[in-house]
Amino acid sequence: DVKSIFHEENQGKGGALKTGFAAASGDIVIVQDADLEYDPKDIPALLKPVIEGTADVVYGSRFRGEYQRVLYYWHYLGNTFLTILSNMFTNLNLSDMETGYKVFTKQVINDITPHLRSKRFGIEPEITARVAHGENKKTGLAWRIYEVPISYYGRTYKEGKKITWRDGIWAVISIVYFNLFDR
Repeated sequence: DVKSIFHEENQGKGGALKTGFAAASGDIVIVQDADLEYDPKDIPALLKPVIEGTADVVYGSRFRGEYQRVLYYWHYLGNTFLTILSNMFTNLNLSDMETGYKVFTKQVINDITPHLRSKRFGIEPEITARVAHGENKKTGLAWRIYEVPISYYGRTYKEGKKITWRDGIWAVISIVYFNLFDR
């Protein structure tokens, strides 16, 4: 029961996620970046807090995981900076806001998807802001967010990595914008 959805023209990561979220039909939605840096064996651990009913959202943390390929210092520093900045605006204590492994209940997806605007990598800080500032409409309580260690097998630029410092600038802009001006 796998359904493939294609865009006629590349709409970026944000566009792909919005299309996937709209088409999702299950009770739980998992996002795994398609760049082969994440290991599907981590999926059961990511699903566990949602299945047990203790979480509405789960972030996979590359920095709390068991295995991590050692790569670029400046990428690590940039990711740490972006996560700290996001945490300052959201009052969360995530270790990896930019992770490509996230799990949501369908209720969370239904609540945030109509408001998503980012087309590229700004989708990560936007989703984090919307989840952090959102609430369960049934209970009026904040979404329960968990973080689970995952393995990470990062790629080099020769292996196909595409993110650059420009994406980092857009992430900063997205963090500020979606936490202060578009909630």
